[in-house]
Amino acid sequence: MALEFALDTFGDVTFGPDGTLKPQDQVIRDVVEQAVLADKVGVDFIGLGEHHRDDFAISAPETVLAAIAAKTSRIRLGTAVTVLSSDDPIRVFQRFSTLNALSEGRAEVILGRGSFTESFPLFGFDLSDYETLFNEKLDLFTRLLREARVTWSGSIRPPLRNQPVYPSLSQPLKAWIGVGGTPESVARAVHYDLAVIFAIIGGAPSRFRPFVDLYHRACDQLGRNPQAIAVHSPGHVADTDEAARDQIWPGYKALHDRIGRERGWPPTDRAHFDREISHGSLYVGGPETVARKIADTVRALGLGRFEMKYSSGPMPHDAQMRSIELYGTRVMPMVRDMLS
Repeated sequence: MALEFALDTFGDVTFGPDGTLKPQDQVIRDVVEQAVLADKVGVDFIGLGEHHRDDFAISAPETVLAAIAAKTSRIRLGTAVTVLSSDDPIRVFQRFSTLNALSEGRAEVILGRGSFTESFPLFGFDLSDYETLFNEKLDLFTRLLREARVTWSGSIRPPLRNQPVYPSLSQPLKAWIGVGGTPESVARAVHYDLAVIFAIIGGAPSRFRPFVDLYHRACDQLGRNPQAIAVHSPGHVADTDEAARDQIWPGYKALHDRIGRERGWPPTDRAHFDREISHGSLYVGGPETVARKIADTVRALGLGRFEMKYSSGPMPHDAQMRSIELYGTRVMPMVRDMLS
């Protein structure tokens, strides 16, 4: 299977030319422009994250993806991730089957619990029901993917009996589970016969090899055909290693430290940042540096898709556009050559 190259963003609110933060509506328009460029330079997939915070602009990724679908011709379109636990699986299915129709079969959905919990109180869900909500909604959603009429019952909603849901899928909708690194999540993906994408945002990527091996063992035990495994990690490409580090560092620190204050982490420093680039899961540098690191990760984990989060805190739009351009025109060809 040919390696796929992907990009994703959470619609991080960025600095404008005057040094102030842009309004979220402009950030959303910038994301559409970034996706159009990704399509132009040959990137295979663009993913938009769902968040409900002031530092990320995208709370309705399917709507933004529909705008992108109208302006692109080949790039596949999905989420990074859809927080299924705090959504209605029937409405999620309807939104994505609509996107699939608009894009002529280019839609994908990456389902997950999300790394933030703002959506739970916002939509009236109790965090104490965290496990039940995800498990039952995932069970219902996978039925919708594969059955024209669904009969289902659980504890979170009234049962369905021979229920059709429209628009129906005339072309398959690819679905993934986003995994942070637990055996249970890997087993769940195999049970539902969904593809797996590992979110590796720190530490050596090779430490996820046991989870990849577990995925293949579970496929063997359940008689599933293994699907392509993907990895999502942050990164940034510039013309030189020094420029890339200098461009991403302020936004990386601002984002890390804000989330750290919320979760009890200590502030990050430049030494930690540099270690993550050299030995961890930050794909930062000039095209050849980033290409070599991606190729190493693909070999180590046996990947079918590499997905780089190209936005990092308030990094300006023009720096993100250059990163996308270099990723498509320089990094991707280099990785293909290295792997061949």
